[in-house]
Amino acid sequence: MNSAARLQFEVQPDSQPDTQPHSQSDIVLDDLRTTADAEAFRRLNEEWITRIFALEDEDRRQLEHPVETLVQPGGAVLVARVGDEVVGCVGLAPARPGVVEVVKMVVSPQCQGRGLGRRLLVAALERARELGAHRVELESNRRLAPAVHLYQQLGFRHLSADEHVPGPYVRADVAMALDL
Repeated sequence: MNSAARLQFEVQPDSQPDTQPHSQSDIVLDDLRTTADAEAFRRLNEEWITRIFALEDEDRRQLEHPVETLVQPGGAVLVARVGDEVVGCVGLAPARPGVVEVVKMVVSPQCQGRGLGRRLLVAALERARELGAHRVELESNRRLAPAVHLYQQLGFRHLSADEHVPGPYVRADVAMALDL
């Protein structure tokens, strides 16, 4: 699937009634396409990062210029939409030949806890394969236990200090990788 192709996935019905503002079947995964998408990417990520941590220089660079920093160098930004509203996103940043890094994954609070993070990450892994990656890496923080658990469920393994060159984030205390 090329970067202009639309990503859409069949959703299994929830076993519990949907009391959230949006049902999973209303959510479509797509590429970042508009300045409104880029603004939502920035806003959603700034909200969660500043709620727990502080914005760092690399955050600002990617959030202010996602096309230039992620898409144009050979990565991608995927967004989850309900109608015109972006309710989640994930980026893939080229790290080195054959390797991409998962960056800036977020789901809006009203859509959390219903599998959207998993859908975004699975779509990102599919896109990584399409981009020719043989490995996906990420950095996170142990305070983000649900995210780290999701990464483990999808096959990411923790990297030891000798397997990983630390990235630019002071907050990163977890490094993981998945060989595709």
